[in-house]
Amino acid sequence: MKRLEGKVAIVTGASRGIGAAIVAKLAAEGATVVAVARSIESCEGAAHCMKVDVSDSAQVDACVKETIEKFGRVDILVNNAGITKDGLLMRMSDDDWDKVININLKGTFLFTRAVSRPMMKNKGADGQPCGGAIVNISSVVGITGNAGQANYTASKGGVIALTKTVAKELGSRLVRCNAVAPGFIRSKMTDVLPDDVKKQYAETIPLKRFGEGADIANAVAWLASDEASYVTGQVISVNGGMV
Repeated sequence: MKRLEGKVAIVTGASRGIGAAIVAKLAAEGATVVAVARSIESCEGAAHCMKVDVSDSAQVDACVKETIEKFGRVDILVNNAGITKDGLLMRMSDDDWDKVININLKGTFLFTRAVSRPMMKNKGADGQPCGGAIVNISSVVGITGNAGQANYTASKGGVIALTKTVAKELGSRLVRCNAVAPGFIRSKMTDVLPDDVKKQYAETIPLKRFGEGADIANAVAWLASDEASYVTGQVISVNGGMV
């Protein structure tokens, strides 16, 4: 039996990159996956695709409601949606600050709030409460900070603090909440970097390479599974030893 057989998962920021890798992994592990994105380009492996602005509470609530109506429950939530609007603090506009906080942090809060009650009501085949699993995608810079990313680092550091609070609030109802903090992950953005720049970045990583989306997806799948049933409130750093 696959690790996530019979589970229903919602994954935000699911149309590409790490999000798409997570969708594919959870589906391969047997989960029914609802892929959420602002603009759906490809939802390979997803049972259902939804266009949702994660910073809009009405849209978020409607997404969770529709998922439950269609599939009966929500067992897993992966808050992956995120954007960047980089710039030095002294030059950063209010708009660039607000957009990043609203998607990265507020969006994580809204989806977590929306699934919390349904997850607390979940019951297993034996009729006993079984809760659910929330996995938030933070970042290595949410731990270390990073020049030129005041808004992004604040949002990802906030995700870590929110994760720990949710774990404390919902743990008694068997809802676990953990975070994954990726380091440099190969993507379309990193692929266009000059080879010498990529080599320079890789030299800062003990494993001497960028990670892959699958590396993050593997960690998420484990945290979402019963194999991690005694793990909550934790931050799993997947960064090749960089931090």
